[in-house]
Amino acid sequence: MISIERNYYAYLDEMHIITILLPFQYHQGRSSRFFLLAGTEEIPMDILNSLPIEDSIKYTCRIDRELSIGEQYWIVDEYGGKTDLQMGAVIRTEQFDKKFFYEGPLGFSYTEEKSIFRLWAPTATKVKLKLKANRNDEAQTVEMARGEKGVWSCEVIGNLDRYLYSFLVCVNLEWREAVDPYAVSVAVNGEYGAIVDLEKTKMVKPELPALIQPTDAIIYETHIRDFTIHPDSGAVRKGMYLGAGEAGTKGGDGEPTCLSYVKQLGITHIEFLPIHDFEGVDERGPKTDYNWGYNPLHFNAPEGSYSTDPGDPYSRIRELKAMVNSIHSEGLRVIMDVVYNHVYIREESSFEKIVPGYFFRHNEFGLPSNGTGVGNDFASERLMARKFIVDSVEFWMKEYQVDGFRFDLMGILDIETMNRIRETADSIDPAAVIIGEGWELNTPIPDDQKANIRNQDKLPGIGQFNDWFRDSIKGSTFNLYDKGYALGNEHYYEAAKHVLAGSIGLEKKEKGIFNSPSQSVNYVESHDNHTLWDKILVCTEGLEENIQQRKHRLATVIVLLSQGIPFLHSGQEFFRTKEGNGNSYRAPDSINKLDWKRKSRYSDNVEYIKGIIEIRKNIPLFRLSSADLIRKSMRFMDVSAPLIGFVLISFDENADWKRAAVLLNPSVAERVISLPDGEWEILADAESAGLMPKGRAAGKFTLSPISSYVLISRKEV
Repeated sequence: MISIERNYYAYLDEMHIITILLPFQYHQGRSSRFFLLAGTEEIPMDILNSLPIEDSIKYTCRIDRELSIGEQYWIVDEYGGKTDLQMGAVIRTEQFDKKFFYEGPLGFSYTEEKSIFRLWAPTATKVKLKLKANRNDEAQTVEMARGEKGVWSCEVIGNLDRYLYSFLVCVNLEWREAVDPYAVSVAVNGEYGAIVDLEKTKMVKPELPALIQPTDAIIYETHIRDFTIHPDSGAVRKGMYLGAGEAGTKGGDGEPTCLSYVKQLGITHIEFLPIHDFEGVDERGPKTDYNWGYNPLHFNAPEGSYSTDPGDPYSRIRELKAMVNSIHSEGLRVIMDVVYNHVYIREESSFEKIVPGYFFRHNEFGLPSNGTGVGNDFASERLMARKFIVDSVEFWMKEYQVDGFRFDLMGILDIETMNRIRETADSIDPAAVIIGEGWELNTPIPDDQKANIRNQDKLPGIGQFNDWFRDSIKGSTFNLYDKGYALGNEHYYEAAKHVLAGSIGLEKKEKGIFNSPSQSVNYVESHDNHTLWDKILVCTEGLEENIQQRKHRLATVIVLLSQGIPFLHSGQEFFRTKEGNGNSYRAPDSINKLDWKRKSRYSDNVEYIKGIIEIRKNIPLFRLSSADLIRKSMRFMDVSAPLIGFVLISFDENADWKRAAVLLNPSVAERVISLPDGEWEILADAESAGLMPKGRAAGKFTLSPISSYVLISRKEV
């Protein structure tokens, strides 16, 4: 609540620069001098210039005194009029960043005897801790003391387990209430932070199969609710963390569903859409709402709508940990989709309430930038913003034992932050997979600092969603009627060859978009936009369903047999549909659910994709680790467009298979080609795939319409 009526305004915009706005209605906006009042001391200021803007005159003044940020100062004009000095753009200066950078712990530390609370709020003049034994109790407040680097702290004696808390922060004479950005659990709908003893929730991580390199990963993206909510999922705790972690579930056909099915399919990593606390679902009645989760509220607290008891601050923690542990017990890893690029509503976020203006980017006019398209861009390049993101990643890896992260709109974040994240992940688990959306976004940091595809050479340990791959194989995501190579469009022929090779450039002198195959996340479908099946139904309208299915299968096979990291959208292998909805972020379950009956209906395609995955996992030639090795091993065959054939040659003396060949025919006609010299065993043909050979071939070879083949040879040529 503002305790002063301001006739004019004054802002600290740099460490020694104060901006004063005098409205025309206040003495015609004129004043020949100003001074700063610090207690009873009057400190003169130099007026550097004045400029009329809109309904005021803007004065830029300089003060030689080093001000103590966090102290209350006043500005007095020549008429004796007084206003408070507010914290302005100074909080976005490099000097401020360096002066107040704090490397220590934040949030709370708990023991049964006492709890210590720490909050970084350097521009605040006062801070209080607000405590409640439960939501309906009257709150008590505790004064916090300011320490070095603008960190406020207090110690509360007694056992505060399950207490709710928030901070009251006074900045620019206004008190704001904010939830701790470092809160590890929250009350229903995130109204308060919750104090918990994380030691009570510890779990031992099962040993996982080795992951030698990122290209060994096969990622399967899903949403906690979508994964099990279908009536035929076989899960008991449908739509919840515990349901996603259930093993042994079966559908009406008696065959595995959910986690057990994904394991059987051969997936190595399940990627979940956001599981940190988000807006868009009322946790008091979660079945009435649906949301993907890209409205982040509290980045270190699990979302409560997926827990059995959102009112219990331990429930969401224990059940999410149980889910992760169960997935690990099946030999699979967990990737967490994280949304550090923005918050739900900037003005209502804890970051903005605690240190107004610091954690978000502003454009040249001083207004919040909007490269994300949702009204705010998180300023990851600022030291305490970067610290928060890195601390958060470390927290999820250590506390929840997650095995990797997918960064939403990673192009908003800066390169140094992403590389710090990679370093932190390596210190905990070098096998952690870090991937992100490296789109080019209009945010006000220099282009050479953006963590996007253009700057991939500065992000060597981070994979990026390859939109060139996506659009070359299926057709433009943003033109529903555009067909890619797998859908029969020869215009994408050369592009298809490049992306099959990991988008690294087929010749060493030729620049690809990536330096390493581990940087290329290959996909044709994700939660965003239309499913591949829905796109095919639109742009191949009138074709027989069998033809449409074969086109879909071909696109999915290309994802799995290309160099790089393959990424599948859950249900892609059984032609997932969202009934034509291209943006289902808050559509009902009827649109978003993973239809397990469809898995039974299209079991032939599921088995084919399962066989291709088996081939990829067992033949290292499909998982090459470097661009040099790809260029050395990969040879494209001399075949006529639109056919593509390539051979991969092994240089491993102990390899069972010395060569592997892939043949792709997207055309609607049979084609005959000449196989490379030697005898070949057929692992995949137009109808089935797997490690068991289906026959032998040499010389002339016939390709069925819209088909894919994998052949191997045990002999060098």
